[in-house]
Amino acid sequence: MRTAGVVGGGPAGLIAAEVLAGAGVAVTVYDRMPSPTRKFLLAGHGGLNITHSEGRDRMLPRYGDAAGRLAPMIDAFTADDLRAWCAGLGEETFVGTSGRVFPRSFRATPLVRAWLARLDALGVRVERRQRWDGWAEDGAGLRLVGVGGGVDGERRTVHHDVVLFALGGASWPRLGSDGSWVPEFAARGVAVAPIRAANVGVRVGWTPPFADRFQGVPLKHVALTVRGQDRPAVRGDAMVTRTGLEGGPLYAVGAAVRAALDAGGCVLEVDLRPDTPAERLAERLARRRPKDSRATWLQRSLGLDPVAVGLLREATGNAVPDDPAAVAALVKALPVEVPATMPLDRAISSAGGIRWSEVDERLMLRALPGTFVAGEMLDWEAPTGGYLLQASFSTGVAAARGMLGWLDARERSAPTEAVDDGRTPLGRP
Repeated sequence: MRTAGVVGGGPAGLIAAEVLAGAGVAVTVYDRMPSPTRKFLLAGHGGLNITHSEGRDRMLPRYGDAAGRLAPMIDAFTADDLRAWCAGLGEETFVGTSGRVFPRSFRATPLVRAWLARLDALGVRVERRQRWDGWAEDGAGLRLVGVGGGVDGERRTVHHDVVLFALGGASWPRLGSDGSWVPEFAARGVAVAPIRAANVGVRVGWTPPFADRFQGVPLKHVALTVRGQDRPAVRGDAMVTRTGLEGGPLYAVGAAVRAALDAGGCVLEVDLRPDTPAERLAERLARRRPKDSRATWLQRSLGLDPVAVGLLREATGNAVPDDPAAVAALVKALPVEVPATMPLDRAISSAGGIRWSEVDERLMLRALPGTFVAGEMLDWEAPTGGYLLQASFSTGVAAARGMLGWLDARERSAPTEAVDDGRTPLGRP
């Protein structure tokens, strides 16, 4: 029987194991944690946003520069396919008001339990507490080290006909995704883009009075852009923290923030009233009553809440101008200097990974025939909203199908051994 090793027990690895086992391949999954799907289960604490209902043309641009490479994989295992897969495990899904898709149970545990039972029924072996420690001296075997439990420190080497790596990025080290695989792949000549924080907040040097008063307070219904980056504004609510800003809009502009930081500096522009043009705001501000304080003027004229007024003061050094046109311009593009993103261990996901030039259309490494990669090990990123899990599942399915094709091609090209049955000379009819 053909054998496959899957290194990593997250969504990409397990869906690949399911596809392979369904095609009759003997699959063993190696995971360093005491149980697989740890990060998947953690995502379920917030309701398990498993994919998004928007159409293909709107979904693909969410993946930025990697959209072209991911497109055929997402086309081959779509959001509808992922929802059907959930239903097949007894977990019907629904579309929320934002277009995001969730299991009706709103939890990951029932889905994971049914999934592991299906894998077991297909004969998939899941070996827990097994950390991949690089390749064996023959260049083909996988070195494994036991981690904790009754296997701590045990070392062994395993061989398989084909191997998939699905070790994730580096944003959840306590759950196994720590990026420790990078040096091993680099040593084998595989180019890896630096792994950086994605879907993460930004640092801002608030003054102590502003941080003391407004940490934990949301900036409601704002639009964010990064100065100098030709990308559309992103709307939503941004949360003020003691050291910066967090929230969905920040995550969506993360790639633009990193690009600006790499270029020398990042200024985030906050539109406090995205639905109202500057001219209309200036007209309202021009009707200021003589006795109005600056805060009263801003709140009455524009409906700004205290945190928005505080941000105006923060951005201007507590010197908000009196000119209505100048204030309107600030309200539409309030500059907030961003010296850095939050660190990788604060990130929901990571950017960077194995460069697309290193894999073929089947997700096989060009430098290591028979070795495939999937999930966040590849160089792509996406905002929250179901896009991360969708691409992880889609690349897992694509890699598994590529592995099956590679195994079939290898068997077709293998020479057929002649057998002497003692009745006719070899080579004669």
